[in-house]
Amino acid sequence: MLERLIRAAGARVGDADEVDLAELVKLRDTLDQAIDNAVTIQRVRWGRSWSEIGRGLGITKQAAQQHYGRALQRAGGDP
Repeated sequence: MLERLIRAAGARVGDADEVDLAELVKLRDTLDQAIDNAVTIQRVRWGRSWSEIGRGLGITKQAAQQHYGRALQRAGGDP
């Protein structure tokens, strides 16, 4: 359902002004933060491996670790 709503918002914003476009960018940033938070919880709270996280994201272990691992380490959260 959310995916359909986001697609519809993109189509609607295409016919609107640049202020509405900025709102879509904020939405993307919020979604990225939610994903980062979910990865952190998976690693720290549940001890999930990078292989498991990568599988859940549909990417390789290496891609998951490269994309999310550095930020997690900087935050002091990677076990």
